[in-house]
Order: sequence, then structure tokens, then C-alpha cells
Amino acid sequence: QVQLAESGGGLVQAGGSLRLSCVASGRTFTLYNMGWFRQAPGKEREFVAAVDWIGDRTYIVDPVKGRFTISRDNGKNTVSLQMSSLKAEDTAVYYCAAAYRSGRSRWLAETVSEYDFWGQGTQVTVSS
Repeated sequence: QVQLAESGGGLVQAGGSLRLSCVASGRTFTLYNMGWFRQAPGKEREFVAAVDWIGDRTYIVDPVKGRFTISRDNGKNTVSLQMSSLKAEDTAVYYCAAAYRSGRSRWLAETVSEYDFWGQGTQVTVSS
């Protein structure tokens, strides 16, 4: 079992920045590739970014590429999502998630079903 706890959400004006953090506890953090998803009201949860277990490989979806950065600190069991130039359409609840890396054909997991553990989410609201 892995427990995930997000923090760092809040209300920010368009063009502003926020840094989301997710602290993991339980099983060894480096057993997992990590991802961030978001869910806006009335919409499905969507993939935003992922980082591999060691932090060497990252992937950012096109709508936020160049504005969002994902990173992890294995010494602190933390994965972060740095968000800048925020837009109103970035408003959502943001979730971090852990995907057990053993037995996978590729490191990148982009769908909800590929992740094994989820945090409770943190609200990000961008005012225009």
C-alpha cells in the first residue's frame, strides 16, 4: 500500500504560478512511477504528467507543455508539479497517483486504470 497526500492547491489569478506537492508513505517510493491527473467539474479525470521511478524521464501533455513541469525527490518521497502561466481552463482538482513499475512494458502510464494508488486531490482555481 502507498498513501499519497497532495498539497499546494489554491486560488490564483490567470498568469500566476502554483507548485503542487505529493508526499508518499508506505511502500518504497522508488517502486513506483508517478503521475498527475486533473478533473474539472463535469469532466472525466485526465492525465497531465508523469515521471519515471528514478526521475530521469518525464512526460507532459501538450495542453500544458511549456507551462507545467513534473519532478520527484526520492530522498523526500515527493513528486511535484510546478505550474506557471496558469489559465482559467487549468481549474480542476489535481490528483497524484502511483503506478507500480514492475512488469510493465513501458514506463509511461497515461490512463487512470494504469495507476494503483491515488491521493485525495487538491483544488486549483484560476481566476480570469
